[in-house]
Amino acid sequence: MLTIESLNQYYGGSHILRDVSMTVPESRLTVLLGRNGVGKTTLLRCLMGVVPTKSGTVAWRDTSLTKLPTHARVAHGLAYVPQGRDIFPRLTVEENLLVGAASKKRLPSGVPDHIYTLFPVLKDMKGRRGGDLSGGQQQQLAIGRALMSDPQLLILDEPTEGIQPSIIQDIGRTLRQLVEEMSLTVLLVEQYYDFAKAIADGYWVMRRGEIVAGGAGADMDADGVREMIAV
Repeated sequence: MLTIESLNQYYGGSHILRDVSMTVPESRLTVLLGRNGVGKTTLLRCLMGVVPTKSGTVAWRDTSLTKLPTHARVAHGLAYVPQGRDIFPRLTVEENLLVGAASKKRLPSGVPDHIYTLFPVLKDMKGRRGGDLSGGQQQQLAIGRALMSDPQLLILDEPTEGIQPSIIQDIGRTLRQLVEEMSLTVLLVEQYYDFAKAIADGYWVMRRGEIVAGGAGADMDADGVREMIAV
């Protein structure tokens, strides 16, 4: 289980994360919802050690991550797909994927078959440069690259942003497959309510840097989550 307790973070004089406490159960898909600017991306960056936390704790299973650098968190099984994807546009699809395995003690000789099974389009385009792919294909590449480290916890920041509906559905099916068939734990930041509701086992809602609600994915409509995140 991922456990976050009383997490605080500031940018200058602005209090961005306010005593954030939440849990992410193992082998489940948990969504974190909220409007733009409420602190969701900052929270993910704190979880990965990209930015330090002012106070509070982060633990994965029985290991405290709070003071560990990013590469050590990856070694403990975390993987991160940032908003905007951040692929390497001049590297080929295959080269981008292999970069994702750089944290391993023994580098693979090639891309494992299960990555191409999850994302067949990447196999078809493995020799093309990442920058030549469509936005949806780049998102699949970013997820595939994260999976190359064989993570136990996959953290994604708005993977549906700017993606056509058919690819959004493909990504949703893939994430459910990772949870149900590979027992991966997934934490997903999302604004697209219908997508989140369709795939979530559990949810949390953030407002102004605070967690204001949480529950089972099946209860999101009854709990009024759509109204909580409406602009």
